[in-house]
Amino acid sequence: MTEPSREIEVLAAVVTLVDSLLDDFDVVDLLTGLTERCSELLDVTAAGVLLADPRGRLRLVAATSEAARELELFQLQAEQGPCVDCYRSGQPVSVEDLASTGDRWPRFTAVALEAGFASGRAIPMRAAGMVLGALGLFGDRSGRLNNADLLVARTLAHVACVAVLQERAPTPATVGPPLQAALNRRIVVEQAKGFLRETLNVSVEEAFTLLRSYAREHGQHLSDVAETLMRDRDGRPALLSELTAMTAR
Repeated sequence: MTEPSREIEVLAAVVTLVDSLLDDFDVVDLLTGLTERCSELLDVTAAGVLLADPRGRLRLVAATSEAARELELFQLQAEQGPCVDCYRSGQPVSVEDLASTGDRWPRFTAVALEAGFASGRAIPMRAAGMVLGALGLFGDRSGRLNNADLLVARTLAHVACVAVLQERAPTPATVGPPLQAALNRRIVVEQAKGFLRETLNVSVEEAFTLLRSYAREHGQHLSDVAETLMRDRDGRPALLSELTAMTAR
């Protein structure tokens, strides 16, 4: 991609995301789209958004793929990795070659390499002088992001912060509820993915695609569709029937 066309792609992605913020949007769906834009615009294979709950514990909210989701979740379980260090320090973390990290993150590195990832970066998500979480970026080959790519990554991290805070001027008092709300929505979405995997005999990624596609086709929020599937006994049969029909397309 030539530099002018790349700049156009970056600007188009940012405009699309900002347009979403100016309309009624679902934060999990928007952040998932943001991770996908990272994968398209940057020299990375996968991306994920991690947010801290009110107790300061990182939680996964969005990821480009099931492989990225599993890696991010293991990072949290092992309490080691670029995103964990980034959140704790409030500084960007960049590892050009995961195979050369030595004993820095032994458990995380072994799992990342086995999954096919060779490099990792993490960008802090900041607002009101606080670190809200981290944007994780992982590549399938070693190397560093150049300054232009880092600027794009920081821009997308800022967009993620605005999405979470829903355009409200952030203060320590207002940051907590939006963060918790985003985490709660993600829990329901994860439950719905697992339910569809078992009920329709599809992969977790296919289940998520079904939920997102249905939500967009019907002008609904992703998390609202998941909520209906998991907690609305009256609405579940009809919704499940439509989702089943979508698998045959």
